[in-house]
Amino acid sequence: MGCIRANASAKSHAELDESTTLDEGDPDALGSQYKQLLESMPWLKVLGGCCGTDCRHLESIASRCL
Repeated sequence: MGCIRANASAKSHAELDESTTLDEGDPDALGSQYKQLLESMPWLKVLGGCCGTDCRHLESIASRCL
């Protein structure tokens, strides 16, 4: 079984460490990137979010991958 839990932000770890605010990222872009991953790795079973993700990100992932 495969699992992915990506951060919402596309910034590097170094950029995030230096940041004084939470980078919410782009929910639509994250959903599209998950769809691309699922198309190339159809065995993935769990798609979720990690730091910075909220229901907007998860809705975007679900709407593109279900």
